Amino acid sequence: MDINQLEVFVTVARERSFSRAGEALGRTQPAVSQAIARLEQDVGERLFDRSSKDGTLTPAGEVLLEHARHILNLRQSALEAVHELRDLKAGKVTISANEHTVFYLHPDIKVEVVRGVASRIPEQITAREVELGVISFAPDDPSLRSIEVMTDELVLIAATTHKLANRREVSIKELGGETFVAHNAPSPYRRQVLEAFAKHKTPLNIVVELPSLEAIKLLVQQGSDIALVPRLTAEVEIASGLLKELRVKEIRLERKLNIIYRRNSELSHAAKAFIEMAEELRNKH
Repeated sequence: MDINQLEVFVTVARERSFSRAGEALGRTQPAVSQAIARLEQDVGERLFDRSSKDGTLTPAGEVLLEHARHILNLRQSALEAVHELRDLKAGKVTISANEHTVFYLHPDIKVEVVRGVASRIPEQITAREVELGVISFAPDDPSLRSIEVMTDELVLIAATTHKLANRREVSIKELGGETFVAHNAPSPYRRQVLEAFAKHKTPLNIVVELPSLEAIKLLVQQGSDIALVPRLTAEVEIASGLLKELRVKEIRLERKLNIIYRRNSELSHAAKAFIEMAEELRNKH
């Protein structure tokens, strides 16, 4: 069993297809099949259910997948640590958050934020899939450390052409006849919004649910629908005049944004720089 076989195995499991895994790895499908066959011979177990066409793992495959990901992530961490020794100011930190973006803290330090489901981000950290996470709650896992870095709030957004666009504040009762676009992920804030509308005996008419806040903003910009979103996610559009921000009298929901990471882990220089920058921003506000 070698590292290349594990890489092929993890790719097939992720793509749920031998042919798609071959495309992702730049290999032929027979080469992928041969690598999996050799790996199965090494471990003495079937890893994929051959009666299934969607790359379904056997119980042995499920067990090996967890360890294979850990090994590959450790290899990547080792390579990055060695590279950082060449230049202590250089490096990359990968952060899991609920939207995808890439930005830079420093010309030589790349900070990549990949989309993650908030409820799974603590698991990603403990599994070493990413180094840092950004979530709006403090995790219960004692192996994780949480640093509160920013406070956000939910706001109502509408297109500039919407009939409510000239208002600064509205009541829940006024929103009973409006159509909403919502994020499809469950969260404490979604539950509290539903409870607020129920308390005021007002229907919350959700006509579309989407997995991406970017898609929600684009749909709202088209004119007829409105949405409740974290203000930070719509700051650029509000500032540029693409969207209007309104307050809902009965809804005051603050979100505490926390950076989380493994408590006993040695952070990369890039991760330390990111945390320092976030703490500086918090202190300024």
